[in-house]
Amino acid sequence: MTADDVYRDLQRHLDGLPVGFPRTESGVEIRILKHLFTPEEAALAKHLSLVPEPLSRIHSRAESDVGASMPEMEAALDRMFSKGTISMRSDRGEKRYSNAMLIVGMFELQVERLTKEFALDVQQYLDEALAEELFRSRIPQLRTIPVQRSVPHERYVSSYDDIRQIVDSIEGQIAVANCVCRQGRDVAGISCRHTGLRETCLIFGATAQQHLDLRLARRISKSEALDILAKAQEAGLVLQPENVERPHYICCCCGDCCGILSTLKKFPRPAEFYATNHRAVVDQELCNGCEACADRCQLEAIAVVGGTARVDPDRCIGCGNCVVSCTVHAIRLEKKEGETQPPHSTTALYLNIAARKAGH
Repeated sequence: MTADDVYRDLQRHLDGLPVGFPRTESGVEIRILKHLFTPEEAALAKHLSLVPEPLSRIHSRAESDVGASMPEMEAALDRMFSKGTISMRSDRGEKRYSNAMLIVGMFELQVERLTKEFALDVQQYLDEALAEELFRSRIPQLRTIPVQRSVPHERYVSSYDDIRQIVDSIEGQIAVANCVCRQGRDVAGISCRHTGLRETCLIFGATAQQHLDLRLARRISKSEALDILAKAQEAGLVLQPENVERPHYICCCCGDCCGILSTLKKFPRPAEFYATNHRAVVDQELCNGCEACADRCQLEAIAVVGGTARVDPDRCIGCGNCVVSCTVHAIRLEKKEGETQPPHSTTALYLNIAARKAGH
């Protein structure tokens, strides 16, 4: 078996995860795997699953193929974890290892070690195949919630749509990392047009601890987290927590750098692929056509036509950035009919994605 055969086997294996790793005509997916795994690591990674498992179980399944002792296999798995190519957690002192998806997963864990070649390959892969895979189930990994100042104080907003309540409810560690998407653009020599902010990826609980252990983030307090979110909102970034009731992370995204936003902007109706409970509405009588809202919209959902702003409902994701930019208060957010409640947990999210892809 050649090295390329090993990587192709791993590609097929990873393609079976809830968010898969599809093949392309160009073969860019194999280049990505070569960035991340040595041939020996690729041969071992195809014996992992999405469910965290102890070393003994993995060794019994992989020994005949990999030809490594249990201590050798443990050392290899630990190295892969330190490289951000697999996941590991400790359950009552016992390490358990599992595959990671490319997004959200391996790509984000390459922050602080990105190369120009890897960043460009991931962007090419998004364009060729991964974008379609990310949204095939119509259940997104992220959800969009309104920036805080866009919602009137008197209106009730569910806790999972309230950024302050999300942060206040966090138990355990809170960390912040540089945005891997903006960092990818930086190493590729393409500057973000929207903000100079880089530390905008907020991470919570066990996921935060993983980033801290790998020295990819720094520990912060709840007040620091809220300060970062305030700066992100001031810059017009879209708040996108994990699509669960109690998220493990919050992304602060722009339409230039974010792989998901920038890719979905190319779709004719990107709102179909977002989990959001709000949309923007313009009061035509109040609007003065200043275009501030159109300039601030990350999804290009607003255009000024005949002297007043018009919102394209097929493109609006209800982030609220247009609302806070309007000095004449001509735009408001309204709730969509039939509020969408996020899955209870990350496990439930990916089970739902897998079931939807399987046609159940």
